Amino acid sequence: MNTIHIIGLGAGDLDQLPLGVYKKLKAAVNLYVRTEDHPVLTELVQEGVAFTSFDAVYEKHDSFSPVYAEIAETLIDLSEKKSVIYAVPGHPLVAEQTVQNLIEAEKAGRCQLVIEGGHSFLDSLFGALRIDPIEGFQLMDGTEMTSDQVNMTQHLLIAQVYDSFSASEVKLTLMEKYPDEYPVTIVTAAGSKDEVLQTVPLHELDRVAEVTNLTTVYVPPAAQQTQRLKEWQTFRSIVAKLRSPEGCPWDREQTHESLSPYLIEEAHELLQAIQEGDDEAIADELGDVLLQVFLHAQIGQDNGYFQLEDVLEAVSAKMIRRHPHVFGDVSVDDSEQVIANWQEIKAQEKPAADSVLEGQERFSSSLTTSFNYQKKAAKVGFSWPDAAAAWDKFQEELKEFQQEIANGSKARQLDELGDLLFTLVNLARFFDLSPEEAMMQANQKFKSRFHYVEQQVTQGTGDFSDYSLEQLDVFWNQAKLLARKED
Repeated sequence: MNTIHIIGLGAGDLDQLPLGVYKKLKAAVNLYVRTEDHPVLTELVQEGVAFTSFDAVYEKHDSFSPVYAEIAETLIDLSEKKSVIYAVPGHPLVAEQTVQNLIEAEKAGRCQLVIEGGHSFLDSLFGALRIDPIEGFQLMDGTEMTSDQVNMTQHLLIAQVYDSFSASEVKLTLMEKYPDEYPVTIVTAAGSKDEVLQTVPLHELDRVAEVTNLTTVYVPPAAQQTQRLKEWQTFRSIVAKLRSPEGCPWDREQTHESLSPYLIEEAHELLQAIQEGDDEAIADELGDVLLQVFLHAQIGQDNGYFQLEDVLEAVSAKMIRRHPHVFGDVSVDDSEQVIANWQEIKAQEKPAADSVLEGQERFSSSLTTSFNYQKKAAKVGFSWPDAAAAWDKFQEELKEFQQEIANGSKARQLDELGDLLFTLVNLARFFDLSPEEAMMQANQKFKSRFHYVEQQVTQGTGDFSDYSLEQLDVFWNQAKLLARKED
C-alpha cells in the first residue's frame, strides 16, 4: 500500500506558500489537485509544474457529495499502484471533505496518508476582518448549513459560497434568522494581493458582482438582543431575566401551582385559534404556550430541581424510544400499528397501575376526564354493547333528571345532571366525537351569534330591555342563517 501525501495550497497566491510546501510541489511526480482553479496552481503552471485535476468530476454529478466520494476513491485506487501527492486549497483539515473521506478510508485500513498543513484561509480571514477567534466563531459549509445551526452571538464564517446560486441559498437560510438589512461581508482571496472585502445588506448577498471559489461570507455577531429574537437562547435569557432579582416582581413570585391556570387558559386560546384557522393567531398563541413552558422550566432551575436541558432530554429520548420505526429498525404498515407500538412501549416504561383509570384524570376538564374514564373502561369490556343501548341509557337518565328537577333537592338535581352529562359523553365516545371540542365549538357558536344579536340591539335602541324574547330570537335566527351562508 503506497502513501497518499496530502498538501495544502493555502488560501492565497504563491507568495503565501511555505517554502517546504513549494519545494514538494516543484518536485512532485504524481501530483493530483482537487481543482486547478487556484492562484498557486496558476503560477506553478508558469514554472513548469505538471498536475492532474479532478475538475471534470464536478461535471458528472449534481451535488458535491458524490464528487468528493469519487475523488477519494480514485486516489485510493491510484495509491494501490504508486505513491500520490494530492493538493487541496487551504489547509487539508479545514473544510475539505475529500480529505475527511480519505481519513475514514485510512481508519478502515484502505489507504495510508501523510497530511502536511498549508496556510488555512481562516488565518487570512481573521486578519482581513480584524476579528479575534477567541471571541467565538463558527465555520459553516454554505452548501449544507441550516438556520438552526447558527449561533447569532458568534462570528459566522461561511465557506463553499462559490457562485450566485450558492450565495442565494445561503442568503435564504440566513434570512430565516437575521433581518433583511443585516450587514454581511463578502471576502474574496483573503490575504493575497487580490483580496477584496465588500459589505452589503443580507438581501443583496446574491446580487454582488462576483463570487468565486475563494469567497467566504462573514456575518458579524448580533450584538443587540432585539436582533436575536429568533434565537431560542434569547428567549430563554429573557425569561431568566424576568425571574431574576433585577426582573419582574410578578414573575419572581410565580410557582408551578400559581401558573397552572394560565397554562390552561393559553392552551384553550391556542385551540380556539386552530379552530378558527387563523395562522397568525396560532403563531401568537403558540408563543404564549411556549412562554408557560419556559417559565416552568426556569422555576425548576431556580429551585435546583431541573432545567430546560432536562426537559429537552426527556422528551427527545421519549420520541426516539417511542418511534422505533423512524429511529430504529422496526417496520410498520400504517398509523394504527404506530399507535399500538406507542402504547406497548409506554406500558413497558411505566409500572403497572392499580386501576385502568389511573392517570386519566384531567383536572382542567371534567368532560375530558369523563371521556378518558369511559374509553379506558370500554377497553376492558365495561361498556354498552352498542350505541342503541347508550341511547336508552341517555333517555333513562334524562327522565330521572326531569323527575328530580320537579321534586328533588338541589343535591339530587346536581347528581342526576352529572349522570345525564356522563351519558352524553358516552354517546360522544360511541360516535368518535370529542366532547371537549364539541363544547368549545358550541361556546364559540353561541358567542358569535350572541354578538350578532348585540349588534342589532346596538343599531336599534341600544337597550336589551326594549326588545321581547321573540324579537331577540329573530336576530338569533338571522345570525344562524348568515353562518350557514358562510359555511
